[in-house]
Amino acid sequence: MSESKSVVEVTAAELQGPGVVACPNPKMALWSNHPKVFIDVVTNAEGGKCPYCGTVYRLKAGEVVHAHH
Repeated sequence: MSESKSVVEVTAAELQGPGVVACPNPKMALWSNHPKVFIDVVTNAEGGKCPYCGTVYRLKAGEVVHAHH
């Protein structure tokens, strides 16, 4: 079984919640859809990995996420 090495870099403006993005993302082909999951991209500098398809999401270098405390 080969593991996907797909990496998607996102901007702070693309976040869909508090530090998360949704996978599958809008650019993915319909045939490859899986249940929607939210991937945390700010807790880990390496980003977050989708448990279904293996796509890794991470913030683009220099992006700043404003936390609401």
